[in-house]
Amino acid sequence: MKKYNTVIFDLDGTLLNTLKDLTDATNYALEKYGQPQHSIEDVRKFVGNGIRKLIERALEGGEENPEFEHVFAAFKEYYGEHCNDTTCLYPGVEEIITSLKGQGYRLAIVSNKADFAVKELQQIYFKGKIEVAIGEKDGIRKKPAPDTVMQALKELGSSREEAVYVGDSDVDIATAANSGMPCISVTWGFRDVPFLKEHGATHLAASAEELYAILEEFNA
Repeated sequence: MKKYNTVIFDLDGTLLNTLKDLTDATNYALEKYGQPQHSIEDVRKFVGNGIRKLIERALEGGEENPEFEHVFAAFKEYYGEHCNDTTCLYPGVEEIITSLKGQGYRLAIVSNKADFAVKELQQIYFKGKIEVAIGEKDGIRKKPAPDTVMQALKELGSSREEAVYVGDSDVDIATAANSGMPCISVTWGFRDVPFLKEHGATHLAASAEELYAILEEFNA
């Protein structure tokens, strides 16, 4: 019997490359209200703490900007319609998810992306494979608080002692620590290796094969 039979995945930068669609939605909203736009590398640095924080970082003056709520609303509307224009699976992700599911692992997505988008992308890419998907929504604290992870474990019928967390950022490392779970940090996402190590990463996976190998080591 496996010691770890549950894997909780981050979404953006871990399973899916969503950066272009997030950048396009951000710049659409900024342009609509006459605000300066950003490069994809700028937006890479802005993501990770939810969409409101994304717009706060992208908009000059942040929440103090009188156009903030309008820009935020425009982003949500546009992204809701365009969240899958260029988004794609990272190499090897489909295979590892299929393999883990076939071996009886319980799988979930926990993200700081808006809950409506998380659930839509789950249905497009992981229907029948990842059974639980939770995003940012009112009434529950987002990552790095452990609340959404605990909710996912509850819905899976699993426990933190049986679970491993997989993500690509400092937020994910902190989320795993706050949830009492080991963390595997993938290096193909939105943060580089030096940054991840600086923020406490202990297990690094540069490919889906390496991720699978680390999970096997955990269960050896």
